[in-house]
Amino acid sequence: MDCAQLANIAASGLVALCSAVFAVVYNRYAPWRSTALGRHIMTFTLAIGALGVYTVAIAVWDHGVPAMVFRATRTLLLLVIAVLVMQRTRMVVRAQHEGAADDLGVRR
Repeated sequence: MDCAQLANIAASGLVALCSAVFAVVYNRYAPWRSTALGRHIMTFTLAIGALGVYTVAIAVWDHGVPAMVFRATRTLLLLVIAVLVMQRTRMVVRAQHEGAADDLGVRR
């Protein structure tokens, strides 16, 4: 492995570790299950962390059946992230519309 590959593995491992630490802390100190935003933050963080785990795992097992499983899992993770980004966009639009209604004094 060259330096770029090692740096990629190290950075991906760091992303996975930081995501896991965040998930533990967020689970411990925030009632994330009670709001859509909290569930979104937790799911997005875990998906990004899983992508970091994938990068480390595929570097170790880069051929054979494990590699096929990891690549299929990566595709699913990317689809989950795409859905989460669309959900995030929807949440922002909804928040902006609710904010506009509040500014106009409209009751909900």
